[in-house]
Amino acid sequence: MVEVRRKRILVDGRARILLSGEVHYFRLDRADWADRIDALAAAGCDAVASYIPWLCHETPDGAIDLDGRSRPELDLGAFIDLCADRGLFFLARPGPFVMAELKNEGLPFRLYDEHPEIRPVTWDGRPAPSRTVDYLAPAFLSEVRRWYAAVMPVLASRLVTRGGNVIAVQLDNEIGMLSWVTKAPDLTDHVLADFGQWLAARYDAETLERRYPFPIDDPAARARGVRSPDDAYAPALMVDLGHYMRHRFARYVATLREYAEAEGVRGVPFIVNIHGTGGGRGTEFPVGISQLMESYAGVPGMVSGSDHYLGDLTTGNAADLYLINAFMDAVHDADQPLTSVEFEAGDGDYARDLAVVYDPSAIDLKTRLCVAQGNRLLNFYLFAGGVNPRLASSVGDGNDRISFTGEHHGVGAPVGADGRLGRSYEPTKAVAHTIRRMEAWLATMDEEHDDLAMAFVPDLYLTDTAYPASARTRTIVENLERHRFGGPGQRMARALVLAGYRFGAVTLPGSLDATTTPVLALGSPGYLDEVVQRSLVDYLSEGGRLLLCGEVPSHDLEGRPCALLRDALGLTPRGTRVGDNRFYLSVRAAGWAAPRPEERVSYAQLFAPTSGTTILTEYDSGAGCGFEIEVGDGRAVVVTTDYPSRDLAFYRAAVERLGVSPGLRHDAEHAHLLLTSTGNDKGERFVHVLNLDGYDATFRLYEHGQALFGGHPVSLRGRQGVMLPVNLHLDGAKLRYATAEILALDGDALTFPVPDSGLVVALETERTVVVDAPARVCREDGLQIVHAAGGQRTVTLRWT
Repeated sequence: MVEVRRKRILVDGRARILLSGEVHYFRLDRADWADRIDALAAAGCDAVASYIPWLCHETPDGAIDLDGRSRPELDLGAFIDLCADRGLFFLARPGPFVMAELKNEGLPFRLYDEHPEIRPVTWDGRPAPSRTVDYLAPAFLSEVRRWYAAVMPVLASRLVTRGGNVIAVQLDNEIGMLSWVTKAPDLTDHVLADFGQWLAARYDAETLERRYPFPIDDPAARARGVRSPDDAYAPALMVDLGHYMRHRFARYVATLREYAEAEGVRGVPFIVNIHGTGGGRGTEFPVGISQLMESYAGVPGMVSGSDHYLGDLTTGNAADLYLINAFMDAVHDADQPLTSVEFEAGDGDYARDLAVVYDPSAIDLKTRLCVAQGNRLLNFYLFAGGVNPRLASSVGDGNDRISFTGEHHGVGAPVGADGRLGRSYEPTKAVAHTIRRMEAWLATMDEEHDDLAMAFVPDLYLTDTAYPASARTRTIVENLERHRFGGPGQRMARALVLAGYRFGAVTLPGSLDATTTPVLALGSPGYLDEVVQRSLVDYLSEGGRLLLCGEVPSHDLEGRPCALLRDALGLTPRGTRVGDNRFYLSVRAAGWAAPRPEERVSYAQLFAPTSGTTILTEYDSGAGCGFEIEVGDGRAVVVTTDYPSRDLAFYRAAVERLGVSPGLRHDAEHAHLLLTSTGNDKGERFVHVLNLDGYDATFRLYEHGQALFGGHPVSLRGRQGVMLPVNLHLDGAKLRYATAEILALDGDALTFPVPDSGLVVALETERTVVVDAPARVCREDGLQIVHAAGGQRTVTLRWT
């Protein structure tokens, strides 16, 4: 039995961290299945995932082959059963869309020919530039139901609830991604008719007439007015269409679930996969959350999964991944855990030109951070490469293969297309085995947070429905994109993460209480809806404390004047200045922020305050762009310029002025360390440290001002991570702390690597501790403490 409860995945009542690897059976000779599955199991995984592509399983006559009668490698049941024979769970991903670099994103060519009405048009009546379809078109849903009627029984008979190994089923893949990437929402006649009904239900007739200067129930006028909107109402359309698309996607997911359950798939989690990273950054990922949150958030039996490709984890993008996990969790209910169903595992050479090759630390650091933040399932993607076979019938597209990637697929995967182990295999294996060793503890732990949360405002990400020819909308979107993901250029979020703060997120609008969220950090654009501004004003008035970085909003998301927050802060606008290659815009510190060097910035929103303290001023005008202001019983620190994140002390001081210091600190002066911690109800903990740059670091750790680990130093190589144990219950002993990660655990024995600075392990036990290498064992305060000097590879200690 598999359950989702208290943000955990329970299998037969036991909390688990499931580590999966994506193996595409349809890209392998059937004789090679066992080899790839064995390589995955040897790497420490306990589950196999695979897309199940409709494109491949449908034969030219329209029949569906799931038993291998047309090609042996299409025997889906046999592949799942082989995984079961190896003791591995199976994560099924049957589409209908699967992407996977397949042509038509995995849909049969026949659908487009037989049902041309499912192919969307978009802005200005142009054909959609991708191979997406109208998800709710009756003809498409009828075909999907036929596909599900074939594939779901194969899964249903193998569910874990029936003694099988199918542990979860993903519904479709990256819903809404194609429209977002191409900036071309689906605007078929069917979609517009449905949109018109949605608008009529949302607004009264008088309001609708004010918002849109055309009759919404007239098909021709509606088509013209929505597909080619005037600048005057294009921002309102962006907001309405964005909210409608959320509703539409949720109906689509609910329909797919209904079809799956009708075929017997029940009692396992259904997964919705969230897109969207690009260029090694996660700045656009919340667009996917915003699009799909109504599909799963708070819906029993539904779980969301991330899909991210960030490459190397560095000081530049570590906060991206941290925010991705925090924002995903913010919309979940109290039971829904974090998962990642496309967790990048290859070496990054996707173009096969060696222009990009990831460091071996990429998979290690990202896995460690995601597990620390509460991910309970990671699917390493793509784990094994393969070969793209020819389509059963020629389509005359230059290669007639199932994929556009050529003959081989996944050449940079841990296991290559030819079955040889790639360079990313060993790093993947190493971190998977590390998580597996610690699983019994990690699976029961949650990330520990300081009294700080990041605000997540999903409506700031409705920009996938922005009409590109509208100047008004373009101005709004550019402003939102500059500030919404952790402040201008993400400087605030990056600084907070590297300053040692551990935080979750809260969704706005929503419940915002100063008792449960003492300090709120907001990456604020110049456009913020009235309901959100009002909730922030109420929060401050009732004693909340706010760190606002970006701009103080002056308009709502539709571009209408709205300055509730600005008025509550008592700020009078004095203009905005922008730097360029002739005007070297600079700001100077004042008040508690001084003395500090003058800093170059790219913009500054200037104000005259009616009260409070000015902490940053623009050099040329002397006007303020940073303030500390009392509002009711609360307080705000407002920074309206892109102040450099390198000045961690400035951002730390800003939050400390609001009453919260980072619970974890280190004393390495120049190292860029990401610190967080996890704990469970028994008081067992790990302190997680990631060294994000290439420089080795030796440092001491402190929690709330008190030295951790007996004040002994910890050493980390460049681009290395570590989980330092605290108060772990063992058989006959309690591991109070260690300055290195557990390398092996075997009953009454522990093995540790010995860092350059040496190893210190503190055990609480009535037995005698013995060590297999040169080391000193002493007794202090009821503990037996092992000291091993650096220069040794490992130390094993036993208590007998």
